[in-house]
Amino acid sequence: MCLIYLAWRAHPRFDLVVAANRDEWHARKAAPVAWWDDAPRVLAGRDMEAGGAWMGVARPLMSDRRLRFAAITNYREIPIAPGSPGHDPPSDALPAPPSRGELVLDFLAGGEGRLDSAFDYSREVHRKGRRYRGFCLLVMDDAGLYFVSNRGAQPYPLAPGVYGLSNHLLDTPWPKVIQGKDEMRRLLRSPHSELCDFFSLLTSRAIPPDACLPDTGVGIERERFLSPRFIVGDDYGTRASTVLCLKADGSGSMTERRFGALGNFEDERVFRIDRAGAIERSPKGDREKGVDPPTRSQVS
Repeated sequence: MCLIYLAWRAHPRFDLVVAANRDEWHARKAAPVAWWDDAPRVLAGRDMEAGGAWMGVARPLMSDRRLRFAAITNYREIPIAPGSPGHDPPSDALPAPPSRGELVLDFLAGGEGRLDSAFDYSREVHRKGRRYRGFCLLVMDDAGLYFVSNRGAQPYPLAPGVYGLSNHLLDTPWPKVIQGKDEMRRLLRSPHSELCDFFSLLTSRAIPPDACLPDTGVGIERERFLSPRFIVGDDYGTRASTVLCLKADGSGSMTERRFGALGNFEDERVFRIDRAGAIERSPKGDREKGVDPPTRSQVS
């Protein structure tokens, strides 16, 4: 992921509301959100090159009250890998660091035969973080929602509220983080907010003034290109937008909209979630390529 807005225990009906964009090379193959054959508890998209995930949920175990949730963003830093508009350098700890997407998968599915709590997992990730390129990770279970980064301090739990995360630490005041958080707060105050309204947080292609852009060392042209919430390009851009809404009992919905080069809409998948699993809404849940996405979809 490259942009995440989330409301944690800040909505009268939902414990967690997430609106997120994944930006990536269009040539990098990825599977749409689905239940995984080799990790049947996991509902997520999949990076077909490295095998990991950028965001997902997992069915609860018998001891859990709610689904697990995890999402990750890359931490932008220099020197930038040659030819990359937003990717970061190899780790100084390993010549070929492991995929950061495995951090999401390991928390959701369990790594090395165990399933750690969000608290324990965030501490373990912080301990071994130097193995990876820069990242920021969110993990949630029954006990709470935690943030951890290998470019920041110790992991910590999030208090109820609205948060924004891009390619830096949580709530770093980049224009798209600040503006999106403000818009999310307005939506949360409305009793008539609908699913399409949360998607509207992710669609802006506006480029902020140069004076407002961060200086991450990539040069002003690249800062401009990466500054919109929805990035449009021939080779690199926003590949997927996802809205997740979860109630306290673990039920809710997860909707993914996928895009091709130049931001062309390709399809949509909708999952209704309960404690036992989820049912994909079909055929309306899968929109054919070339058809405009729906404008109204009730959050319930």
